[in-house]
Amino acid sequence: MMVTVKFYDEIDDGLLKYAVIIARTDGKWVFCKHRDRNTFEVPGGHREKGEAITDTAKRELYEETGAVDYILKPVCVYSVTAQDNFGGEESFGMLYYADIKTFENELHSEIERILITENPVDQWTYPLIQPKLIEEVIRRGFIQ
Repeated sequence: MMVTVKFYDEIDDGLLKYAVIIARTDGKWVFCKHRDRNTFEVPGGHREKGEAITDTAKRELYEETGAVDYILKPVCVYSVTAQDNFGGEESFGMLYYADIKTFENELHSEIERILITENPVDQWTYPLIQPKLIEEVIRRGFIQ
């Protein structure tokens, strides 16, 4: 299956459907494991009607990792084009970087657990997309 990921500096806000957050804590990566899957992903999700995209990022980061104290920075707009996604139409999301200082003790969503690790995972839920998002965050200098 062909999946194309592109990056943009800005786009019309109304086109942004997702917020995805590349998260770290104490210099380590933060990944999520959904209770229905055996793979890992970065925090993120769909924008709700009337929600500012930064509020989407904050909500998803909290819901999926339990992050309560963090620094959140916008990185860029990204897009995904895939046959099985929006009928092959290009869909857009906002990419963020978060440095998490503290977490709540329990999760309140579909996420079964979080994984804090020195190295990115091998078992990706979205292997053709999310590693490219991490590469872009590094390329733009958000992670040394």
